[in-house]
Amino acid sequence: MAVLPNPSTGQADAPATLGNRMSSLETLTVHGLGRVAEPYRDIVPPIHLASTFERAADGSYPGGRVYARDASPAYIEAEEVLRQLDGGTQALLFASGHAAASAVLQALEPGDRVLAPQSMYWALRKWLLDLAEHGRIQLAFYDNADIADVERQLAAAPTRLLWVETPANPTWELTDIRAAAALARQHGAMTLVDSTVATPVLCQPLALGADIALHSATKYLNGHSDVVAGALVTREDSPLWQRIRVMRNLGGAILGPFEAWLLLRGMRTLHLRVRAACANALQLATELAQHPAIAQVLYPGLPSHPQHATAVAQMNGGFGGMLSIRLRDGEARARDVAARVQVFKRATSLGSVESLIEHRASVEGPGSRCPTDLLRLSVGIEPVADLLADLTQALGD
Repeated sequence: MAVLPNPSTGQADAPATLGNRMSSLETLTVHGLGRVAEPYRDIVPPIHLASTFERAADGSYPGGRVYARDASPAYIEAEEVLRQLDGGTQALLFASGHAAASAVLQALEPGDRVLAPQSMYWALRKWLLDLAEHGRIQLAFYDNADIADVERQLAAAPTRLLWVETPANPTWELTDIRAAAALARQHGAMTLVDSTVATPVLCQPLALGADIALHSATKYLNGHSDVVAGALVTREDSPLWQRIRVMRNLGGAILGPFEAWLLLRGMRTLHLRVRAACANALQLATELAQHPAIAQVLYPGLPSHPQHATAVAQMNGGFGGMLSIRLRDGEARARDVAARVQVFKRATSLGSVESLIEHRASVEGPGSRCPTDLLRLSVGIEPVADLLADLTQALGD
């Protein structure tokens, strides 16, 4: 029978109830572990709001909890679902994806070298550059799709952490996780994979050799545009992981109980939502690639994508719900198309049930590496005919 780890100690907390009836990860996710709360036999788990917990007369903690900042029972189900989805040994929730990433970076020793991809989430890239500028870390970049460049950069200097983001936002280059993680191990580095876009439904970074998987749970894991959250899942309980746990506790970047409950609620439909978005995105990418106003469609599911073979090898069951289009007539046309959509919402973020569109270069501002003719599409689960019709009218003749 499965057991739940205490978020503070990693030890067994209470048995799950699905037991041998849990035939798949999809079933586990739908049921949220299948625990039924006493005394009312709630099908939906209750929200644990307590911030502190009573000692026994002898000073012990019979409930196994001291204070919610480092061990809220509100996290138990969501962390365990994520742990099992990613195939790890432990999982931690954070107040945001950026908070999860920051905890990893803060857990490094001063001056540790981080090797990061050229194409990655822009806010985190800026944060890495700021940390390097202030001497907190050493920083080098590699070409996302070039494993030979990964090897060159790892060999250039001792490296503590290889950061991988695949597919990479917003141009969707892919990195071969298995090859990159193997090289990192050879050079004494650990590998973290930001798998926000792929989700555990499509990719298992830990099974491919990564040490830590990172998710902005705000996106697909929650999937309803009503939670900001982050998560880390580890392959093993390493010294770095223990430092990350301390960073969450002492740094205070914790998720609220209601947000943890909403995240668990959202994950109940994760597989359905991700697969529906993948199907929509592939059809849109295929159709838009033929449109005369579009110079290029960036989507790993297209055979024309430079890393399509890598996507086929490490993404199972789909290629994600994210794609970008580049307009032949440049930035002004891209902005005009974004202004004319009626079904797509002009908004930041991704991975929710509704489709979003964004001119990323203007959002990222000075220093952006994003092409100015590019529009990023987060494809939702609406009927694909409605999405295609909306983009077609916005693109015009």
